[in-house]
Amino acid sequence: MSRKRWSFTLIMLIIGVMAAVQYKSLQNPTVTDTRDEWQLKESLQAEQQVQIELLKEIRKYEGQLEGYEAKRAGSKEDALQKTLEELREKAGLVDVTGSGVTFQLAPLFDNIGEGEEVPTLSPQLLQRLVNELNTYGATAVQIDDQRIVATTPIRDVNGKVTVNQVALPPLPLEVKVIAKDAEELYDRMKVSNAFDYFAIDNIELTMSKPEDGITIGRYKGEIDTEHMEAIKAEEEGK
Repeated sequence: MSRKRWSFTLIMLIIGVMAAVQYKSLQNPTVTDTRDEWQLKESLQAEQQVQIELLKEIRKYEGQLEGYEAKRAGSKEDALQKTLEELREKAGLVDVTGSGVTFQLAPLFDNIGEGEEVPTLSPQLLQRLVNELNTYGATAVQIDDQRIVATTPIRDVNGKVTVNQVALPPLPLEVKVIAKDAEELYDRMKVSNAFDYFAIDNIELTMSKPEDGITIGRYKGEIDTEHMEAIKAEEEGK
């Protein structure tokens, strides 16, 4: 290629580069901020005001979140207190009132003559009655004035039946029962053999119809926790 042609090619290349730069400049012109000082201050104040409003919103939502957390903590405390009261009721440590039935235990024959043996209540028969009542939905049972709880012993001590280590008085005795469904307990007890078992021992067992407003007192003794052990936290989660 001749020297003249090389020169022409170089000149055309330079012209092309310059044309491309000029075109790009026209497509993306440099923007110059023409605002004066007051306009810049107003813009800055507007931005600051936006930040202030955002901070207010953040504080507002943080306050709501703290309120929700406090409410949740309070709900947990209320739930724990409610559970505690329910457990105390189930353990027999509070007085309860509800629907239920009342049983009477009395000598089968009123005209017991001189020298005749007075009917003796056996602890086994009394325990059998309590077990049957629990099976039929009893939630609280009281014999005479003794509340039956999970740890209640019914025993014969020196010829006398004791409940919660307290000797029962001679017949007649009253047994009060509160049940989940008093009508169901009444219907099931009507066909129970318990009445015959007591009759064999010359004791008449009678039952009232279901009624509301039966009150059973709390257990007055102390719950024996000597052999109880706390459940470890990791075992509770299993």
